[in-house]
Amino acid sequence: MAVSGVLGWLNIHGLDAGLAYPEELYSGVSTLFTLRLTNRKRLLPSFLLRIHWNGATADFQLVDRNGTATSSFMTALTGRGIHTVEGVTVCSPFPINFFVRCRTLPIDLRTVVFPVPLGCKSGADSRTHGKSGSLSAQGEGYEGEIHRIVAYSGGDPLKMIHWRLSARHDELKVKKLTATASEPLVIDIDRLPAGNLEEKLSCATYLVNRLMREGRPVGLKLRRRLLKPSDSRGHRLRLLTELAMYGKD
Repeated sequence: MAVSGVLGWLNIHGLDAGLAYPEELYSGVSTLFTLRLTNRKRLLPSFLLRIHWNGATADFQLVDRNGTATSSFMTALTGRGIHTVEGVTVCSPFPINFFVRCRTLPIDLRTVVFPVPLGCKSGADSRTHGKSGSLSAQGEGYEGEIHRIVAYSGGDPLKMIHWRLSARHDELKVKKLTATASEPLVIDIDRLPAGNLEEKLSCATYLVNRLMREGRPVGLKLRRRLLKPSDSRGHRLRLLTELAMYGKD
């Protein structure tokens, strides 16, 4: 019993844990997390480990000495705003399954969880910024203005060949045009067709993702605050973070 107690204690010590997860987490939406377990012991491997966190479990049959193993599981974080993880629980019946020993492995993790997206009608205002119609955007496309002339690489449509310049330079030249972006829209939280504040924030989250997938620059009006429209991924994450943290300060 004494030997099994010592081996069991050593088995769950000398371990470090880390969590990896997607950049976008939505409240109540099950997401794939990956747990990384590192065994810092120089002489002994660790066996039959089960990690418990947030109602989910991850199993490790063996983590070799000075080794690292990973295991993935699905779980959901509930509630928008900042979530912190201070630790996960590791348990093991090793070595003879008489007792299950457990301890907490510290994890210093802080992340923002966005409101759950809920489909709704748009409360966006297209008259807030600029004129109607398409706007010139950064990047290349096939319908904007001429951005530059380059040599033909074999993958460009024939309609993009600049025939006059090609004849002058004895080689095919291709027009590179700017991409076009749709009319910018501003989502006004107070105008959204939803009931309480949480429903409005969920509606706004859905609209931000849907409209920006369609290529529209999107802005956000939060009472007295106005975030001007843009169409970059970083801007979309900023809008979602603003929605997640609204009213939490």
